[in-house]
Amino acid sequence: MANLAVVLLSGGLDSATSAAIAREDGYETIGLSFYYGQRHARELEAAKKLAPKLGIQRHFIVEVNLSLWGGSSLTDTSLPIPQEGVNPNIIPSTYVPGRNTVFIAIALSLAEAVEAEAIYLGINAIDYSGYPDCRPEYLEAFQRLANLSSKAGIEGKAPRLVAPLMHLSKVEIVKKAISLNVPIEETWSCYQGGEKPCGVCDSCRIRNQALIEAGYPELVNRGG
Repeated sequence: MANLAVVLLSGGLDSATSAAIAREDGYETIGLSFYYGQRHARELEAAKKLAPKLGIQRHFIVEVNLSLWGGSSLTDTSLPIPQEGVNPNIIPSTYVPGRNTVFIAIALSLAEAVEAEAIYLGINAIDYSGYPDCRPEYLEAFQRLANLSSKAGIEGKAPRLVAPLMHLSKVEIVKKAISLNVPIEETWSCYQGGEKPCGVCDSCRIRNQALIEAGYPELVNRGG
C-alpha cells in the first residue's frame, strides 16, 4: 500500500505547489478544499481542475461557512478588499478568524480516517500578509495537538503537518512550481471573485511581483 498524504488545495499557487511537492516526496495524495463563504469561491473551480493534473487520487470539497459571522473582508462583502499593498505592521482585513485552525482540524480527521502519514499545507511565513496562523510556532503548536488529540496520535502515528513552503520567498515558490510543472496559469490567488484577477489586491500584488522577479512576466494576470 502506497504512503498517503492529505493536501490542502485552495486552488492557489502555494497550495498547488505544496501538493506537487507531496507527490515529489513519494506520496499518493488526497485533496481537501473548503467552501468557507469566501467571496473568491472562484478558487474552488481552479482546485477542481488542478486536482487531476497534480495526480490527486481523491478530492473532497467541504463546506464550513465562516461567512455566517464574517470578521474578514474575504467573508463579508460589506468590507472592502485592501488595495494599498502589504503593510508588514498591520494584520490585514483579509485575515479570516480561525480559518487555518478549522481547516487543519478537518484535515486531521480525514488523515486519521484514511491512515495518511502526512498533511501538506501551503502556508508561508515570509509572504503571508501578516496572518498569525501562517507562522512556524503556530504549526508547531498544532502538531503537538495532533499528537495528543486522536487515536492515531496515542498510538504514535499522528500525521505530520508539513509546510514545505514555510521559509521560501514567493519568487522561490514560483521557481519550485515551474520545476514541478505546476500549471500556474490555472491557479487562482486573487481575493476578488471576478472572471479575471484584479491585479491590485495583496494576493495579486505578491503573486505578480514574484512572477516578474522569477522571470515569468508572461504569466502575470493569467489564472489569478
